Amino acid sequence: MSLMENTDGFRIRGWHVLVAMVLFFAVIIAVNAVFITAALRTYPGEVSVTPYEDGLAHNAKLARQAAQAELGWRAAAGAEPQAVAVRIVDAEGAPVRGLSFSGKLQRPATGAGALTPRFAEAEPGLYVAPLGGVTGVWDLTFQAQDAKGQLFEAERRLTWP
Repeated sequence: MSLMENTDGFRIRGWHVLVAMVLFFAVIIAVNAVFITAALRTYPGEVSVTPYEDGLAHNAKLARQAAQAELGWRAAAGAEPQAVAVRIVDAEGAPVRGLSFSGKLQRPATGAGALTPRFAEAEPGLYVAPLGGVTGVWDLTFQAQDAKGQLFEAERRLTWP
């Protein structure tokens, strides 16, 4: 008896190989289809609905940041009791006076409960907005503009006890 002889009568035929290959690739395709469907449902790959417009806005923001860097202004913001204070100085350290000032306070994790403080110049270069009952961590985003139209934008994280 040789090794090639089969004593039980079973022989692998061509259709056996065909069925095995079809089943093998059917399992591979089914698994890939499940993974692709799960991937597309959980993350469609779309970060923004308007990517082109977002790119243009980003380029405009970079241009504003470059113009702001040329100004040389610096800002320090602080969480005062019942108020928020922002001090702005120029490149030489002199206070920047007479700015039109706007700002927004928002929680870091949510947009709910956002505040729009009204700033007034308390002393040269110091802009203060009264707040009532603010506690915890807040993000301050503000814009200051002088009479010449020079714009200064900044963001600071503030914490009240």
